[in-house]
Amino acid sequence: MRMTSLRDLLVDELKDLYSAENQLVKALPKMAKAASSDELREGFETHLQETEGQVERLDQIAEQMEISLRGKKCVAMEGLIEEGKELISEKPDANVLDAGLIAAAQKVEHYEIAGYGCARTWAQQLGLREVADLLEQTLDEEKATDQKLTELAESMVNEEAESGEDEEEAVGSRGNGRGRGKGRMTRA
Repeated sequence: MRMTSLRDLLVDELKDLYSAENQLVKALPKMAKAASSDELREGFETHLQETEGQVERLDQIAEQMEISLRGKKCVAMEGLIEEGKELISEKPDANVLDAGLIAAAQKVEHYEIAGYGCARTWAQQLGLREVADLLEQTLDEEKATDQKLTELAESMVNEEAESGEDEEEAVGSRGNGRGRGKGRMTRA
């Protein structure tokens, strides 16, 4: 489709988002299965339900605009999901994998935030108030998910991944007399 108007651009972006969300619906269960943290696993499972609702919302938008959102593949999402698959296939330590899964998920969220933000703005400019409102709901959910991922990373996962490095250093140094005593890790 040749794009000659802002509406054409909006439709193209909606198709991209539709493809992205449907790819994510397939990827989230794999991410949940790979997570070792119960909290992270539950977060992925919750976001899967939310993502399914976002697909339904996009279907509502398509109906309102009398368009089809099928027929486009979001190559950006495909690449982001592939990065997550590569991480999982490398089989890092559990805590390191969890930290990496959060990073992969945040890349996805940031992509979606950008896409939904643009689509919402274009819908507003075109006077498509109901479409803009539906896009705003999804945008708010994506931002909230990104914030939850940040909080999870800061509260436990990154610290546990880092402590794994400290434990390795301590184990490696115990044999040469440079241990830190009583197995307790301290920051230098």
